[in-house]
This record gives sequence, structure tokens and C-alpha cells, in this order.
Amino acid sequence: MREKNSYRRRVMLAGLFVLGLGACTPEQGADTPGEKDKVAVAESALAAKPAAAPAGQEAAKAVEVKEETENYTFLYAYPAQAAAQPGLKALLDGQLKSAKDGLVKETGEGRADAEKNAYPYRPYDLSTEWAVVTDLPDWLSLSATIYSYTGGAHGNTGYDSLLWDKKAGKERSVLSLFTSEAALEKAVQQPLCAGLDRERAKRRGEKVVRNQDDWMSACIGIKDTTPILGSAGKTAFDRIGFLIGPYAAGPYAEGSYDVTLPVTPAVIAAVKPEFRAAFAAGR
Repeated sequence: MREKNSYRRRVMLAGLFVLGLGACTPEQGADTPGEKDKVAVAESALAAKPAAAPAGQEAAKAVEVKEETENYTFLYAYPAQAAAQPGLKALLDGQLKSAKDGLVKETGEGRADAEKNAYPYRPYDLSTEWAVVTDLPDWLSLSATIYSYTGGAHGNTGYDSLLWDKKAGKERSVLSLFTSEAALEKAVQQPLCAGLDRERAKRRGEKVVRNQDDWMSACIGIKDTTPILGSAGKTAFDRIGFLIGPYAAGPYAEGSYDVTLPVTPAVIAAVKPEFRAAFAAGR
């Protein structure tokens, strides 16, 4: 796929970052417009090895489906930890099929239109790569980096997150564990925006002066992020991260941002009572 060297460099940097942090997220730096702005949102390979399979059972394997045609390049991947959960595997396999079917239909129509109207057709690109954020006894936290190119000046990067409740055998969104989005936002917005401004300043080479009338220096809300839950202690969620895609907090050239915060008593207070045992204060 295009820009493989850039992607491999990002994965290596992300692994080093997470080994030091012990949790959630990882992007540092920005690429020039037109590159795939992929962020490896995962624990290191050493810290996130899948558990051994019970005697007599074959260990689950990571899933990666790649296909390249004259119309498109497609990639959908998820880790062995997800494949080991039957319900989650079925869910992700369904998403894989839906994404592939949609891409085939869209690119077929796009090429037909290009030929009909005599303009160059540029092959599309769609990749979805799920990675482990943390694997706890009762929870599996995943994040996805989604890259899409549809023939324009450059592609776009987005993010997704997913929690698998192992006891219930069902998917839950991160926000579903909290009493409300507003309650979580109240608990994290100040440190979230302070952390974002520090990262903005590093990339811009100057201090950021907060201005709510300027989208490039405004304090953003949770709706502009993808929240993910991580763990440094490996027993409970003690980190909360926020992935911020291009254009949400700065120009495309700055790439994506991420901010990782410790879980605080204020965050725990915003958690629904039935899920509070899954959280612990972080440092």
C-alpha cells in the first residue's frame, strides 16, 4: 500500500512511546499533506501478547485481509486478542464484509463515471486497523485507525474505539460506561485542552493563546475526539485517551493529535455505578 515506510516508522515510534507510558495512545509529530496519517493506538507487542490457548485448542490468530485491484486497495485487520472472543470476532468480521462490499460498489461506480466523463480515475484506498489498547481480565479495549482516500488531493484519517465486555460477551462504547458525555467532559475538559495546547505548541514552535473564536486554538469538546480507555496497572482502567483527527484541532499539515490523561476521582465519579469497579485512579 502507499506510504508503507511512513507507516512502519509510526508503528516503531508508537511502540517506544507506549512502553514508556504504559497505556493509551501514541502519536507524535505530523506528516505532510497527502501522506497516510496513521496512528498505532496500541500497547507494545511485548505488553499485549494474547494468552495461551487452553490445552487441546488452537490459539487465536490475528486477522488481516488485504486486496489490491485496479479500482482500490483494501485492508482490514484486527489482533489475536479480538479473534479469541467469538462474539467480537463475529462483529469485526461483519464490519470487514460491510466495508469491503461498500468499497467494491463505490469504486465500481466511480470508475464507470470517470470513463463516461473522460477524466482520470485514481484508485481508492480504505484501511481499518484495530489494535489493542489494553487487555484486562474482564475487558478488551481496542482502537482503530481508519484511512480513506477517494481520489482527491489527499486521504483522510479517522479513529474508532471499542470495548468488549468479556463477562457479558458484548460490545460497549467508551461513553456508555459514563453517566453522560457532559459529565465526563466536565471531568476532563480542562486537562484535555491543556494537553492539546502543549502538543499544538510543539508543532507550531510557539505558545498557543487560547481563543474560542479561532478553531485552531479553541478548547475542544469530547464530541471532537475518539475516547479510548487504557491501563498502566493492567488490572483496571487508569488511563483515558483522546484521539483527535486532522482538521479537528489544527490544519491538515499538523496531522492527528492525542492526549492521554490519568483517571482521576472526578472521572470515576462520572462512571455509572455498575462499571466503577473497572476503574482505578491513575498517576
